[in-house]
Amino acid sequence: MDLDQIIDHIYPLPTASKNAIKESIIETKYPKGHILFKVNKVETSIYFIKKGIARAYAYSDDNQITFWFGQEGDPVVSMKSYVNNQKGYEDVELLEDCELYELKTNKLQALFLEDVHIANWGRKFVEFELIKSEERLIALQFNTATERYATLLKNYPSIIQRVQLAHIASFLGITQVSLSRIRAKIK
Repeated sequence: MDLDQIIDHIYPLPTASKNAIKESIIETKYPKGHILFKVNKVETSIYFIKKGIARAYAYSDDNQITFWFGQEGDPVVSMKSYVNNQKGYEDVELLEDCELYELKTNKLQALFLEDVHIANWGRKFVEFELIKSEERLIALQFNTATERYATLLKNYPSIIQRVQLAHIASFLGITQVSLSRIRAKIK
């Protein structure tokens, strides 16, 4: 996805402000399977997915629990590191070869101090991430597994072709057997 589209989707900026952000971003590539963020590490960058798909997960006992998927246009951020400069609780794995836009957090923080438009863009960025987290929490509390699966397909229509079913089942909070039943019922 084009960088201008990603920036504008968060919050439209005047040209000079947008160019200041773009000048601070570098493009990078990592292969499928790369661990972009590691648990218990302060992450110093945020990323935006130009091409590819990723997942965030945490461990419960010996199981990986997937709690987020990101695809083209989505940010990849450890909010605990971004907001509080603290160690994150998640690992982020690239599920495909990925092309990413990387923005160093300290550079973005400096831009916030220099440009009120960029500061507002950063505020909107965090607000969108908060809303996504809140929607996910509410869905887990109130929606059935079938409803969560339908929402996942609506928001990420290509996910079934791009992500292992084990990761999808984990994301939905169900077993792979239950996921198979849901998929059979929906077809």
